Amino acid sequence: MGIRKSGVLIILLTSLIISACQNETVDLENLVADHLKPIEGTLSEKSEFTIVDATRHEGELTEDGEAVIVPETDIIDVIVNKERRLPNGYEPEDLMIADVDYHAVNEERKHLREEAAGALEDLFEAASEEGHQLVAVSGYRSEQTQEVVFASNVDRHGEEHAEQYSAQPGYSEHQTGLAMDVSTASIGYALSEEFGETQEGKWVAENGHKHGFIIRYLEGKSEITGYGYEPWHLRYVGEDLATSVYQSGLTLEEYFGLVE
Repeated sequence: MGIRKSGVLIILLTSLIISACQNETVDLENLVADHLKPIEGTLSEKSEFTIVDATRHEGELTEDGEAVIVPETDIIDVIVNKERRLPNGYEPEDLMIADVDYHAVNEERKHLREEAAGALEDLFEAASEEGHQLVAVSGYRSEQTQEVVFASNVDRHGEEHAEQYSAQPGYSEHQTGLAMDVSTASIGYALSEEFGETQEGKWVAENGHKHGFIIRYLEGKSEITGYGYEPWHLRYVGEDLATSVYQSGLTLEEYFGLVE
């Protein structure tokens, strides 16, 4: 424990002891635990939305000596990237298959969390009404599956390429059940930058936020997101946040002030 953290705890214990002496006898151990209980999320100065940090642990102290928590990983706006890992073996409890067209390699990848699945159905229906036919290619992937995916990308394209387009196990948005890769028949259902130039890709980029989805890995933002441009990778964050992020033109990291 650093000097700063020690000082914070000493001040806290001192105030508790004084309080105990002035009032009734108090269980100091429980009081300290109460003061170190995590709060549900931290708020960005620029946003009303919650930043979820899946890597923090209950009772841990920030560099400023403040108590922090691990908010529920199941919160819709959880941020997962190369620096923010999901808990080992995390699996959402409400996974389901949306009623949309698929071009997926297996059943697992058809799954999304319930709220995201419903939103995907609305997105696909809206696209269809305007003459755009989308297909869902890859949604939820377990940590074990992601391990295979990453290793396969390394074998086929090398580690540098894999790091740019594939997440390490435990660091993938797909494991949250809130991300779906989409494509269209005109490009052979491929997951490529070409999707962004199709009518379907352009429509999704302009209208996805109305149904709670954002293009997570924007063009020209790889130094911030850690990944190359992926117009096919849709991330569900809810309509309000998606609209706000879309209008800002920022990545989630920028929007929440996690980068300079």
